[in-house]
Amino acid sequence: MSSPEQAPPPVPADRFPVRIWLISLAGWMFDFYDLVLFSFLLVPIGRELALTPGQEATLLGVALGGSGIGGIIFGYLSDRFGRRHVMTSTILIYSIGTGLTAFAHGFWTVLLFRSITGLGVGGQWAVGHALLAESTPQRMRGRASALLQAGEPMGVGLAASVGFLVAPVIGWRSVFLLSSASALVAFMVRRHLHESALWMAQKEERLSPVAALRLIVHRHLVGTTLKGFVLGVLKLGTYWTCYTWLPKFLQTEFHQPIGRSALWMLTAQMGQFAGMLLFGYLADKFGRRVLFTVYSVVTAAALYPLAFHWQALLSHPVLFWGAFLGLGLGSGCTAGFGALLAELFPTDIRNFTMGTVYNTARGVQFFAPFLVSYFVAGFGLAGGLGVPLVLALGTAAWVWTLPETRQRNLAAIAE
Repeated sequence: MSSPEQAPPPVPADRFPVRIWLISLAGWMFDFYDLVLFSFLLVPIGRELALTPGQEATLLGVALGGSGIGGIIFGYLSDRFGRRHVMTSTILIYSIGTGLTAFAHGFWTVLLFRSITGLGVGGQWAVGHALLAESTPQRMRGRASALLQAGEPMGVGLAASVGFLVAPVIGWRSVFLLSSASALVAFMVRRHLHESALWMAQKEERLSPVAALRLIVHRHLVGTTLKGFVLGVLKLGTYWTCYTWLPKFLQTEFHQPIGRSALWMLTAQMGQFAGMLLFGYLADKFGRRVLFTVYSVVTAAALYPLAFHWQALLSHPVLFWGAFLGLGLGSGCTAGFGALLAELFPTDIRNFTMGTVYNTARGVQFFAPFLVSYFVAGFGLAGGLGVPLVLALGTAAWVWTLPETRQRNLAAIAE
């Protein structure tokens, strides 16, 4: 039996790496669950800790900001020391941050514990996607990325169910404490996950951060890196400026009871789950850029009636359900980030660049709650939901500044 430190034989041409996908999926699902759970518990937490609106906005954004730092740090560490070790560490870190939140007694302690959660969250995404991309036959890489990213709506759906339905029964502190059990996934990683064969086989010396940055410049990848970052800011901005405040909007602006709010959020997540699975298949067939554009336009089309005609939608429940389903479906294009970014960068700096691009773009979302708050104060609900609408249209256009990467050979990139 081979040591866990050794890579298994390369994946056969037509074989999907089921074990790697399942374990990475569990890590990503609980990663996203821990990240968004706070949004669904914001009302009771704010009430008990007497948080001001400004403090609430800061706490919503701090984990996103921390994820940018975590993405850079753990992306580099993963390229230097391997995917498996770093994945274990990131899961433990975000689980610890979540568990500690149960003992928060004011703004500053919540800020500290959410920052810890964000650091772990930032490292998890790139590690899982790089490992899966390096272990998957290139013809099905888009579908593999989508299947892994599908852990996102699963995590949000779980957070919505727990936040809206379980927390009122056991209290928000108990919810955070029980949620720290996601650390058990780390033991699965240590016991059952092999290292990436492609990472193990690379000949280059493990790079320092400075050397990695120099290699980005030497291989003329600065422009590609910046374009990927802007795409991430636009697309992730669409998601976070919408979903960060949507649970609160449903209760305070739409005046909906908790049970119905939970059902509407779950509807959006079911739409996103279906959209992600469909995205992977279509992206492998028609290309990444076309699908990013189509999905972003669908998102904008769903946001428009929610922003400007929500009162009319409420009087026609079928239309309201349809708008939430469409919003979730369009959000499914986040499924394309893993494959797209993996196909832009070489193996020796893949996780560093993927983690830096995706998580710094997510880190910028620290400002998303403040941006939405500003437009809500000036223009009401239409202003708040108008922000992700504009960002969705920006995503649809900007993705065309990047090359089409479908069916690229990862081992040959920038060689």
